[in-house]
Amino acid sequence: MVSERRDPPFGGSLVFLLMNLPLGVSAFALLTSFTATGLGTAVVWVGVGLLALVVLAVRGAARMERARVYALLDRYVDLPYLPLPAGKQSRRWKARLKDPSTWRDLAYFFLLFPLGIVEFVLVTTFWATSLALATLPISYRWLPGGAYYFPSDDLRWLTVDSAVEALPWAALGVLFIALSVALTKALAGMHARVANALLGPTVAQRRRMERWWEDVEEQNLVAG
Repeated sequence: MVSERRDPPFGGSLVFLLMNLPLGVSAFALLTSFTATGLGTAVVWVGVGLLALVVLAVRGAARMERARVYALLDRYVDLPYLPLPAGKQSRRWKARLKDPSTWRDLAYFFLLFPLGIVEFVLVTTFWATSLALATLPISYRWLPGGAYYFPSDDLRWLTVDSAVEALPWAALGVLFIALSVALTKALAGMHARVANALLGPTVAQRRRMERWWEDVEEQNLVAG
């Protein structure tokens, strides 16, 4: 379940979105390399251990990702896992592999790479443009030729070579900063919904968990 907060905090959203690209690259590289190696060596049983390690790592990383979403975006994502059955390890591994949450965790980390690219490009482009325009009354002095040329140095439709001429651009930059804040929060909110959809329990899983806990309570009552 996602918390009732309407918008994620701005500071946490910005940090979260900038983290997604390096995390997505790392996750994609590790998952593809370990999975490919595990599948390729499964016939000699070495790969089985690697694939088991991938399953454990993905479920552990998904727990950390839920914590990151909560810490930075103030959105709580429920755990979708049922307790593992008691007994032999083979039963526990069978439960992990049959659990759809394991595969949804895996899908999330593969999706984090393309999502991270889109989010990083949008956030850095909007913020770089906004801050460049907002600080133009000061920064134009250090540009080549001591002036800002729009749209480019080769095509000079407008020239800004004084603080007064830069003021309208600075006002436009302030507007872009407001748009960048809204965009940052919107992207973070969208990512939180994706995380909740893939890392949280489905409606069917919630019902299974509720039935499981009801059975446990009944067993405890009978035992008592």
